[in-house]
Amino acid sequence: MPLHLHAFPVPTFSSQTAPLASTPLDRWALARIRSTVASARLRFLLWDGFESPSEAGTPVGTIVFKNRRALMGWVWDPDLNLGEAYMFGAVEFRGDLTAMLVEIYRALGRATPRSWWLWQRSNDVDAARENVHRHYDLGNDFYRLWLDREMAYTCAYFPAPGCALEDAQIAKMDRVCRKLALTPGERVVEAGCGWGSLALFMARHYGVTVRAVNVSHEQIAYARERANVEGLADRVEFVEDDYRNLQGRCDAFVSVGMLEHVGLADYSTLGAVIDRSLTASGRGLLHFIGRNRPSPLNPWIRRRIFPGAHPPTLPEVFEHVLEPWDLSVVDVENLRLHYAATLEHWQQRFDAAAGDVETMFDETFVRAWRLYLAGSEAAFITGSMQLFQVVFARGSSNAMPWTRSG
Repeated sequence: MPLHLHAFPVPTFSSQTAPLASTPLDRWALARIRSTVASARLRFLLWDGFESPSEAGTPVGTIVFKNRRALMGWVWDPDLNLGEAYMFGAVEFRGDLTAMLVEIYRALGRATPRSWWLWQRSNDVDAARENVHRHYDLGNDFYRLWLDREMAYTCAYFPAPGCALEDAQIAKMDRVCRKLALTPGERVVEAGCGWGSLALFMARHYGVTVRAVNVSHEQIAYARERANVEGLADRVEFVEDDYRNLQGRCDAFVSVGMLEHVGLADYSTLGAVIDRSLTASGRGLLHFIGRNRPSPLNPWIRRRIFPGAHPPTLPEVFEHVLEPWDLSVVDVENLRLHYAATLEHWQQRFDAAAGDVETMFDETFVRAWRLYLAGSEAAFITGSMQLFQVVFARGSSNAMPWTRSG
């Protein structure tokens, strides 16, 4: 069975079950929804044309409920059911999707608390591999349609607002290298290397040797092919394995976009891996999506897009990954607006390639990923998500960058 059918089973929200006319109960439910997002500049419509106009100013768009189940789903659990209803066509957004989600996120405020099990379970080796398989092994051809030429699937760094995505991704990789003050001949370990762009960049431009690990078969195969084609296979080793199995010592440890998938219950394990990997003068960098306050990932994104993921707070990372091993925090930078800009680029490219994506998968898949990209941009715009870069070093070491530029 194709992978996306495992992720998106028989729809729980159908657009074909609308009653002929809305009832007083339906209109009560709509009024309740309006009250929860009273400050949102949105217009709501029911399937029979009944309208709840914006009470907060000129609307940025209209949300149409096509049946009672979609309507009641929002009342019961908007964080989960709005995404479910949209991906299966039971809710329609008329207007700019990101702008409308920004209105909703700002009006709803902090995420609804979730059960402990939903975001605290351990991502053991098997679970981690399955989670990665469901997202990153959708196929290199899919990601190639809308990522940049480096196949970088993490936040870019825009030196200027009008910078092209390709240039911004290269600027991000160079910024990481400068923060680590890499010098020729040093050994680097990269945990969660994606399609290999950073590892190859470090070897090519900074003269280091890199051992990069990842459990995604598709990504590792792509990265190895790139290394061979670019003549860097003798300086970059791509290993299809779990970060927990890393062996050997390194001068620098880097992880870009992996920490979100480790899970809070396994942070101490990651810290132990970092500790046994770094030399006495070693340093490292963690680049990750996070939160200002502890809260689980949006349940719809966790169910449909990123199973097993958890966006940590800085205190969670400090307490469980760094402090037990006397690793000093050297620098913290928040790039959340850079991630919003990155996601805007990805959305534009994804929409341009939507026809090809639908051919690969189906319309439900396209709608789900469009919502994921737009919702993620809205989360970074509104500050419900952060993008942290944390540089750290051995507590007793002075071999650390003097400035962010190295």
